[in-house]
Amino acid sequence: MDTSSPAAFVNGGLLPMHVGRKVRAVIQVTRSDAGSVMGKSTDGHQLVVKGSPPVPLTNYVEVIGVAENDNSIQAEIWTNFGDSFDPSGYDQLCQLANGEFKHLFL
Repeated sequence: MDTSSPAAFVNGGLLPMHVGRKVRAVIQVTRSDAGSVMGKSTDGHQLVVKGSPPVPLTNYVEVIGVAENDNSIQAEIWTNFGDSFDPSGYDQLCQLANGEFKHLFL
């Protein structure tokens, strides 16, 4: 396992804190175009993910990549999370990973 460049767990509200760094986020896909996917983060923000998504693309997907700005990620890795997923649990994980327990995640 490569631990030299860990990806921070983020939701839409936390993404601006990590611009230019490697992040991981789960989105609910709302639209897919050539080269990008639009979706809702686990805390309800609209995000754009650039790159080549897997085919077929499920309703929920985790992406790992570089945060380009406050609402977009250039994805390196895409993982389908299926068509039903509880975003609140992942959102709580993001809060913990960027708060009191940050030292456990990065």
